[in-house]
Amino acid sequence: MVLDRRGFIKFVAGVSAGVMATPIPWKLLDDVSIWTQSWPWIPSNVKGETRYTYAVSKMCPSGVPMKVRLVGNRPVRILPVEDHPLGGGVTALAVAEVHMLHSPARVQRPLKRGPDGGFTEISWKEALDLCLAKFNAAGSNVAFISGDENGSTNEVLSSFAGALGSKDVYLMPSEGQCAAKAAELMGLPAQIGYDLENSDFVLSIGANLLESWGTVVRNRRIFKQAKPVAVANKANGVQPDKGAVTFAYAGPVQNGTAAVANAWLPIYPGTEGILALGIANLLIAKGRMVNAPDFGSFKHLASQYTPAETAKLTGVDPEKLEAVVDQMLQAKSPLVIVGSEFNQGAGAAPVMAGIAVNALLGNINKSGGMRMLPLPGVVMEGATARHELYKRDLTAWLDAGPKASVLVVHEANPVYALPDPARIRQALKDIPFKVTFTSFMDETAMECDLVLPMPTSLERVDDLECPYGVGKRLYCVSTVAAEWQAEVIGTANAMLHLAREMGKMPQFKLYQDVLKAKALTYEKCSFETLVAGKAGEVEGTVPVSVVKLRPEVLERALKAREGDTTLRVAIYSKLSMGTAKSGIPPYNTKTLRASELEGSTMSVMMNGATAAKHSLKAGDSVTLDAVENKIPARLHVFEGVMNDTVAVMLGFGHTALDEFSRDKGANVMELLKAAPEPATGLNVWSKTGVNVYKA
Repeated sequence: MVLDRRGFIKFVAGVSAGVMATPIPWKLLDDVSIWTQSWPWIPSNVKGETRYTYAVSKMCPSGVPMKVRLVGNRPVRILPVEDHPLGGGVTALAVAEVHMLHSPARVQRPLKRGPDGGFTEISWKEALDLCLAKFNAAGSNVAFISGDENGSTNEVLSSFAGALGSKDVYLMPSEGQCAAKAAELMGLPAQIGYDLENSDFVLSIGANLLESWGTVVRNRRIFKQAKPVAVANKANGVQPDKGAVTFAYAGPVQNGTAAVANAWLPIYPGTEGILALGIANLLIAKGRMVNAPDFGSFKHLASQYTPAETAKLTGVDPEKLEAVVDQMLQAKSPLVIVGSEFNQGAGAAPVMAGIAVNALLGNINKSGGMRMLPLPGVVMEGATARHELYKRDLTAWLDAGPKASVLVVHEANPVYALPDPARIRQALKDIPFKVTFTSFMDETAMECDLVLPMPTSLERVDDLECPYGVGKRLYCVSTVAAEWQAEVIGTANAMLHLAREMGKMPQFKLYQDVLKAKALTYEKCSFETLVAGKAGEVEGTVPVSVVKLRPEVLERALKAREGDTTLRVAIYSKLSMGTAKSGIPPYNTKTLRASELEGSTMSVMMNGATAAKHSLKAGDSVTLDAVENKIPARLHVFEGVMNDTVAVMLGFGHTALDEFSRDKGANVMELLKAAPEPATGLNVWSKTGVNVYKA
């Protein structure tokens, strides 16, 4: 049987029709589902004994702990784990894991590309034998790309790569990578964390804490506990009670975080680091200093970013900025978080500027401040630790022309998720043999020679270690909550099997053994307590007596972000839109507003003044033109967008997956280009200008 893309989708829909389970739309609060569609893959309701188990969402990037309700052996509902340090709620994407078990985009069996370009089903034995032959022929010329930066599968991949003589193991770009580079440049041998739980003033610059940045459920729980009537107070013009936590947000779009914050500071996209230096200038002017050998040079650099100059470069209201800084100084435990609206591509310099501001506030390793967490280690012989993997730039490797003979992709979709997808697609074409381990038939799978179905996070044992954003080292383990709905093998177990077949003899036979060994490195917990929904915690921090402020790096990197007079692109994301790996979960299409997608056309947003400046009005069909690439859209006028800025949602424009994701809007990554950040060398793509005109 030969399958092309559309044939594959029809195939999966057909074989899924008889699967028995009960996925629940995320909006429903009851366990009874009233189906309003007649999709062939919808499973039937069943009766059985109710029980619960625990898992951690690997599909949702915020690392949501989940209490899974089962009827018999069938998951029917995702519930929050209230007492978990990452818990307190669930996201629309985590809840969707129940019905994504039966997604029409699900890869059911191993698929091999045939001479005609279509896919043919093969057995797992045939698939693993083919991998074995390709690995033996490639020698050390093998590369790996992982889309799960927080899992121990990376230890298996890097250990196997090392045994083959390869160092080409890459993580997909992330906020964690930008922060790791910043810490390295500033002489901080630690993972940066944020003690949101104990802060009384939080300023997030670019980091959309409540919708898409970091550990979202945890962030929302902290916000809810700190400001249970925040929205009502703001609506009524009432200031927060004495002692309440103040939240401020600086960014180009009035997103969910900005809407409920005490203050929103509109700024141009890509100017987050410049705003942080403007704040540093005000703090120094009010007597703050840092025990740093280069403080004098940093002070000189910061002095150039006066309120007037900062306003000119970022668009911020200088009076609002000074008011926020005054509130910051009045707080006992202020905290500043600098990040990207869409969690990648912003570079190291903005994070460095944020570290400098926190150092001026005197909150490093203090309660409610910025925390220097011990770096996660490894338990597998020859494995590469996460902070070392962060030093390897995937986009730079692809730009240079990958030399690998074999590429293994683990839960990643670089063809969709990286800037200039056509360039990524071409780079992958130069690799003779490509295999992807994936649950869903995504754009990268469509470019591979072998597609291997892997279990979803409800079907496998997996882990989550110290995700970026948390204020302490955490370790979580997810257990199997669902019977396999496809012929699946996890990436780690497949690699361990191939290593043994090649005589590399890893010290662990199964991936679960790796996780048991990892659990032993955390005190006061065991593998058994972890799979029961608890978390391993380490409270300690890495002592920091001196921090290098690196003004020479900041000056070069941030000067390159000044003087952009083109229409700027502000990219924003929502967890309900899914990820590059999952696409838009079918029932999550109900969360899309008419102002975001109408038919197959997505909307982009400008404020009224910017639209008029470009001779545009609401409802116009427009083209976003980045010289080499163009994308179509419809214009929605929204006054919550910064001047001279067009806001574009991430998550549209899939060319693979299922009918709920495919051919809906355009992929904003088509407009972006990766380029090295001056002085840091890390590739960035957050500063992009476009022309927008009526189509």
